[in-house]
Amino acid sequence: MDASTVAASSTDTTLWITAGAILVLILLSAFFSGSETALTAASRGKLRAAQDRGSKGAELALSITEDNERLIGSVLLGNNLVNILATSLATALFTSLFGDSGVALATLIMTLLVLIFAEVLPKTYAITNPELAASRVAPLIRVVILVFSPVVAAIRAFVRIVLRVFGVKTDPDSQILAVREEIAGALQLGHSEGVVEKEDRDRILGALDLAERTVEEVMLHRSNIEMIDAESDPRTILKQCLESNYTRLPIYKGDPENIIGVAHAKDLMRAMYETIDQAGDRAAEALEVFRITDVMMKPYFVPDTTTLADQMRNFLRKHTHFALVVDEYGSLEGLLTLEDILEEIVGEITDEHDPDAEHQVKAGEDGWFWLDGAMTIRDLNRATDWSLPDDEANTIAGLVLHEAQMIPTPGQRFSFHGFRFEVMERENNRITRLRVRPLDHVEA
Repeated sequence: MDASTVAASSTDTTLWITAGAILVLILLSAFFSGSETALTAASRGKLRAAQDRGSKGAELALSITEDNERLIGSVLLGNNLVNILATSLATALFTSLFGDSGVALATLIMTLLVLIFAEVLPKTYAITNPELAASRVAPLIRVVILVFSPVVAAIRAFVRIVLRVFGVKTDPDSQILAVREEIAGALQLGHSEGVVEKEDRDRILGALDLAERTVEEVMLHRSNIEMIDAESDPRTILKQCLESNYTRLPIYKGDPENIIGVAHAKDLMRAMYETIDQAGDRAAEALEVFRITDVMMKPYFVPDTTTLADQMRNFLRKHTHFALVVDEYGSLEGLLTLEDILEEIVGEITDEHDPDAEHQVKAGEDGWFWLDGAMTIRDLNRATDWSLPDDEANTIAGLVLHEAQMIPTPGQRFSFHGFRFEVMERENNRITRLRVRPLDHVEA
């Protein structure tokens, strides 16, 4: 075998080795691209469920995605290394085969190969099966992170220094997506696509909002609280309890601000029955000296800044569901029950003792919606799927007063936030009845 034949054979071997190396590097690039997409697109909730079922891959995927910056840095470093090396080898290979024109040819061919086989194909698979792909690649990516961690740490430090020079501050402990916003966004998207029912969306969002809302926003205002005067005679108190729509009534002495206890209708009637039963023929006389203060419960006061989530926990811990709300000065502001908090989740709860049509939306054929002035903006938004702001006021009447900057008279109309409001009834300085319609609605 002459020297030329040996040289040609050696050259062919080099070409095949180079081509094989390029193929391997493209496969590694596909691995890194697909892994990045799978690990960033995978739902942590689904991975957690898979972990609970015993999946070690899901457990590793959850572990390495705790630090997204380190994960992405390591994957990008590996991906860029193999892509650049593959391109360099391809350029050398095609240059040796086609001369100077090999550079352009290598660029064209490598662009197509990398785009199709190292980017689009693996990422399409990963985005189609993110949790499964993440569980499968997690063990290998964990090794990559351990190998590249020193380099990635140095790069992260350098990037922070550069960003600080331009006045950009980074929080290494911050999450890319807040869980609450992620869930809310998924629910809104599911509802818009018809997958999630409106009622289901409202219930879940209502439960998520409990930690953001205070008792002041949902309490029954003190002007609407039904109270018992401790100095009233027993017959008057009994009649008031029987005619009331509520089973628990606050008891005051002298001044309505001076709440001394809470009467439960069942406790009151049980005590009166025992008094009458023990007195026998002198039941009427015994009833006259009956004292409601002997059967009342100690009042439970909460500050108006307490969140609904905290107050629900307090109700459960204290085994009660009735509280009086006070402001920072200790003055009575309103009344809160466990039912009020539950209504923030499930919507208005009514029974046979609730006033007819109270706080309900009545839609007219002319496009107007008739409302009680005390209806909360949140309830209206949930009932109509509107988005009226509730930052400055809790009730519809309060929103009108805030925007109008005056106390309107019946018949006055106002337009704001894309809606027209018309005051229908007013009691003293309080708007009791009004109607609303979107501005884009054409009146009949």
